[in-house]
Amino acid sequence: MSAQRNTFLHAAALMLASTLCFGAMALTIKVAARTLSPFEIAFFRNAFGLLALIPILLHGKAPLRTRQLPRYLLRSAIGVCSMLSGFWAIAHLPLAQAIALSYSTPLFVTIAAVIWLGEIVRKRRWAAVFVGFVGVLVVVRPGAAGFSSGTLIALLAAVLAAVVAIQIKQLSRIDAPDTIVFYTYLFWVPMSALAAAFAWRWPALATWPWLAATGLFGTVAQLLWTRALRMGEVSALQPISFMQLPMVALAGWLWFGEDIDHWTLFGAAIIFAAVFYIAHREAKLARTHATNAPVEAAKPGE
Repeated sequence: MSAQRNTFLHAAALMLASTLCFGAMALTIKVAARTLSPFEIAFFRNAFGLLALIPILLHGKAPLRTRQLPRYLLRSAIGVCSMLSGFWAIAHLPLAQAIALSYSTPLFVTIAAVIWLGEIVRKRRWAAVFVGFVGVLVVVRPGAAGFSSGTLIALLAAVLAAVVAIQIKQLSRIDAPDTIVFYTYLFWVPMSALAAAFAWRWPALATWPWLAATGLFGTVAQLLWTRALRMGEVSALQPISFMQLPMVALAGWLWFGEDIDHWTLFGAAIIFAAVFYIAHREAKLARTHATNAPVEAAKPGE
């Protein structure tokens, strides 16, 4: 029991560190967006991220051979579109609103899993998805004075991120996680460079540290997140990732003079509750499947 507790504490520490890094990345994007296009920031995030990633992958001796290059090309193209939309939302929306809407991705993942993977979703999970979308509507508030078309771009980022999550699940059936990360970055750099070319301007000297920090925080956050989920259950670790919202909301208020909107916090709480329930159900079903797998495998004629 003590070993399990220590493992969970380790996973929780990794998830908290990942959450703080993701929040720090959002802040550096917001600062850099004062003088640069979000598209150009995305390019530098990927370029610096790849530079930070290469030594880590070489040290870990990640396998670089793959037979799925066309899939990586498609996955990376959709991922870049999601990233550009997300960066645009962070640059133009209040930080709390942009981050709150990004947490709707698991809701879209559930729908995408039914469409592309043929997964069976029961009534309770559909109910959680419905409740989650109620939370999204509370944050977006279509027709209200606070509504902005930028919220739709933030939702587009969440939808595309859900598609990417399904593609990663398919790629991981053959390739190792580090291989997936490497080829993703390898394609992301030239793709984001193409988008950045239409809004290019050389960064000021004072902006370069923020751009480098964006790449570093983003890469470290992804690596920590992957390792945390490898050690612990999603349902137990997911609430920790929600700490990003109060962090960026407070930072947005202190550094950028953004008001903390109560509707955004209320809608985010609804989304968090729905996502937590979905993660809890998925973890429970995974445990049930793992328990029954040896019995099912022993059945004759299957």
